[in-house]
Amino acid sequence: MAASDILILGAGPGGATTALFLAKLGIPCTLVDKATFPRDKICGDALSGKVVEVLKKLDPALVAQLQMRSEFLGSYGVTFIAPNGDALRVPFKKDIGEQTPPPGFISKRVDFDQWLVEKVREQPLITLREQTEIRQYERSETGYRAIAKSGEVFEASMIIAADGAGSTFTKDIAGLRVEPEHNCFGLRAYYKNVSGLDHQNFIELHFLKEFLPGYFWIFPLPNGYANIGVGMRADVMSDRKLNLKKEFEKIITSHPAVRMRFEQAEMIGDVKLHGLPLGSKKRQLSGDHYMLVGDAAMLIDPFTGEGIGNAMMSGMLAAQQVSRCLATQKFDAATMAQYDKAVYDRLWSELLLSYRMQQLVNYPSIFNFVVRKANGNAVLRETIMAMFEDLDLRSRLKDPRFYFKLLFS
Repeated sequence: MAASDILILGAGPGGATTALFLAKLGIPCTLVDKATFPRDKICGDALSGKVVEVLKKLDPALVAQLQMRSEFLGSYGVTFIAPNGDALRVPFKKDIGEQTPPPGFISKRVDFDQWLVEKVREQPLITLREQTEIRQYERSETGYRAIAKSGEVFEASMIIAADGAGSTFTKDIAGLRVEPEHNCFGLRAYYKNVSGLDHQNFIELHFLKEFLPGYFWIFPLPNGYANIGVGMRADVMSDRKLNLKKEFEKIITSHPAVRMRFEQAEMIGDVKLHGLPLGSKKRQLSGDHYMLVGDAAMLIDPFTGEGIGNAMMSGMLAAQQVSRCLATQKFDAATMAQYDKAVYDRLWSELLLSYRMQQLVNYPSIFNFVVRKANGNAVLRETIMAMFEDLDLRSRLKDPRFYFKLLFS
């Protein structure tokens, strides 16, 4: 039987970040993952300003380390392409220039996750257990008993589930279910030699009229590669009986706004599909002796599909909650609810704004209007920017003067 007062499930960005912040607080933990690193994950590969923000809070030197490594490409913003073809370039920061370090990065998940795991291995307070798949959970007098596939048992006063969209803990213990209207499917492929990539490595989100309310993305990567994919809400896919792979191939080969950019491009590897539980509704993220983090907490941005930043932010907040619980020796659901409040205080304004923008995609003419308006309206442009930058949206969205400026400036 393994002693593990704090047990973290999943060593991806959410779990690794939780463990690293616990180590910073002087709290030992065990971090388990069913895979052996390095391992790949299906993802858009964008590391937003929120990722940079969390890394700076962990250790300001980490961002400089990212910048020095060839696997990480500095990115300065996002371009939204409306159904009518109008483009809105939104920098991650105001007056962007060529900042050092850049406000965001793009990196294959296999590389970013491996980099984080390298940081985990440097910490003596973190016990990393790879090839350890937890199959069963039992309540105990002091918390939970987690039983691995091998039969090994971990006793934990606190479980932090950061084991992704398919988390069995989320389903079996927390009782959360994936809902089609709050779930998205993403399909990703890697390409080389895609033409027309942005000179500042802006990521691109194309809202093609024929594919609404889904979107097509182009994210530049180091060494001439690009992450190419499509995302569509699960309920829409079901209603329309869409084959996402066929839709993806149709866009690449025949869409007039896209196909020219792929004439010299070459796919590297296979097309892969993954489910993305969206943060478009509030859920209970904790209970007696447990918390949910990242995709296991269903915190993916409903408009951009970005999940890494929210996973790392929730991981940082989970570590802070662990510290509070250990100080009081209280692990009950009422105490753990402080974590839910902290997560939604930080993320809900952005998630709600993204959800409203997701709904706009159902109305192409309105979406076209918003893009056109934002191109000439600094207030709206900065509001969209706030989804990626560390800005406090809450006071802005509650101020009636904001809406007046938005509509009439």
